[in-house]
Amino acid sequence: MPTLGVNIDHIATLRQARGGVMPEPAHGASLAEIAGCHGITAHLREDRRHMHDRDIYLLKQMVTTNLNLEMAVTEEMIAIALDVRPYMCTLVPEKREERTTEGGLIVRGREKELADAIKPLLENNVIVSFFIDPDVNEIKAASRTGASHIELHTGDYANAPEGKARQEELEKLRTATMYAHKLGLTVNAGHGLDYHNTADVAAIEHMAELNIGHSIISRSIFVGLERAVREMIEIIDIAANQAKLERMISK
Repeated sequence: MPTLGVNIDHIATLRQARGGVMPEPAHGASLAEIAGCHGITAHLREDRRHMHDRDIYLLKQMVTTNLNLEMAVTEEMIAIALDVRPYMCTLVPEKREERTTEGGLIVRGREKELADAIKPLLENNVIVSFFIDPDVNEIKAASRTGASHIELHTGDYANAPEGKARQEELEKLRTATMYAHKLGLTVNAGHGLDYHNTADVAAIEHMAELNIGHSIISRSIFVGLERAVREMIEIIDIAANQAKLERMISK
């Protein structure tokens, strides 16, 4: 059954709107954990547009579940990760001009380079995950680097109009998840998931974790962070349990 990782980046985005010290992302992380999430995700960008170095070090001290550090594959970020030693590092593409991560990291053709980059993390018992598109070639490439996890980019699914187009994107996610599972990879997913489109992704067999941020932080403005997290966990649990039951009946 998929667990929920809560991305708290946009608590920091709100803080940056005034350039002050509030709201405190680490406080949000604690509330999300109280609500029952399985982990906390934070993206330390090169330009520090939301999360700052202090935030990551504070989260390492405070998070009682699992800290997932999203980051670009750069010497600076690898060095920070080796100092912080989060539970997991999810390696993502990064462009200064983008508002949010626009697609998956290209791994194919870079296997040796990326394997060398992640080796120090793996040697220090940090789990490494590649944020990639649901593409068989990218999954194959990720498996050759030594990483044990991938996170499937769900943006195309989330942005597709309801109906045939969305179902086609959902099938890509199902196929990718099954293929990665057969290769021995643990499969997470995220990007653009909200209270309306998450259930179908949560129902995918062998899906391990969903990382969700913007929709949860947005809803928390109206209902509070703990309730927003609990509501998302309920959506995931109901969908996953129903899908499991249906698979058992069909066998």
